[in-house]
Amino acid sequence: MLEYIAIAISLFFAMNIGASGAAASMGVAYGAGAITKAWQALLICAVGVFAGAVLGGGEVVKTISAGIMPQEYITVKIVIIILISATSSLFLANLLGIPLSTSEVTVGAVVGVGIAYKVLYVKSLLIIVAFWVLVPIIAFIVALLFGKLLYKLKNRGYLKNRPILTVLLVFAGFFEAFSAGMNNVANAVGPLVGAGMMTVTNGIWLGGAFVALGAMLLGKRVLETNGKKIVRFEKAEGILISTTGAVLVGISSVFGLPVPLTQVTSSSIIGMGMAKNGKQIFHKHIVKKIIRIWIVSPIFSLAISYGLVQLLMEKDLYAIVLMGSIIVGTLGAISLVRTVREEERAIYDAGEGI
Repeated sequence: MLEYIAIAISLFFAMNIGASGAAASMGVAYGAGAITKAWQALLICAVGVFAGAVLGGGEVVKTISAGIMPQEYITVKIVIIILISATSSLFLANLLGIPLSTSEVTVGAVVGVGIAYKVLYVKSLLIIVAFWVLVPIIAFIVALLFGKLLYKLKNRGYLKNRPILTVLLVFAGFFEAFSAGMNNVANAVGPLVGAGMMTVTNGIWLGGAFVALGAMLLGKRVLETNGKKIVRFEKAEGILISTTGAVLVGISSVFGLPVPLTQVTSSSIIGMGMAKNGKQIFHKHIVKKIIRIWIVSPIFSLAISYGLVQLLMEKDLYAIVLMGSIIVGTLGAISLVRTVREEERAIYDAGEGI
């Protein structure tokens, strides 16, 4: 019975990954008008994410299933704890309006279990965390350098609205969905593989299918939202942003490293913005959002998974109180920051009205 519950949670998680993450990969192409119909963008996304999962998702699955803590500790009950921790972290974040990385919440949940049993592979974890910082920085630098070249070509009239740009933008969106499939399918099925409930091959096929299904059935709202937000980017800019994220996430996936596509894409946008507008881009809200995601994503799921292990497996009430305090303190700090920001905005608006 527990096996079926774990599989059900995993597949539900996979569908939500498809809706929130994979569908967003086509936002640039859809928003810029390269693809005019939402169902066409979602279909391309679904094909891309499924192909990426099946053809290149195996290495990240191995990392999630056995590269952070010993595989023998990942039982069916632990799988349920990991998946509940990751899913509930995303749910709490949605209530607070904070976008989280599915890779970071999944890794955080596994780490919480590893800490509870004191069997964590610290070296492997440090490598993963280092790449969480390094890959977005590389994305920023690449977008900044190529962005400057892009605007020079644009000013000289080389980048007019040519049909080839439309084709390249659609391909870049597909490539980004492909890389998302390579990296994100492991978040849903990695724990199942770790518990021996399915093989890596079966996991990537099943997980890829449900991530693609989630993109098709649940991704329209995300696509519409991202498309309207990203419509300010021209086609050439969109090609550079999507390609940068796709290449870096794809390379990370080949080496089995789960990396946050959200931060990579956001860093590319910052680099593009700095190439166009200079250093004032660092005063934008998007930089603050990236920092919040980096800090909050792993902490949420780590604290929840650790607390659930202590509650359900170890019966350690002291540890539960400690983890509960961390979660409450984190939520309180976020709420306080939001309140202060709203008060500052209200004061600013009042001043503007005088």
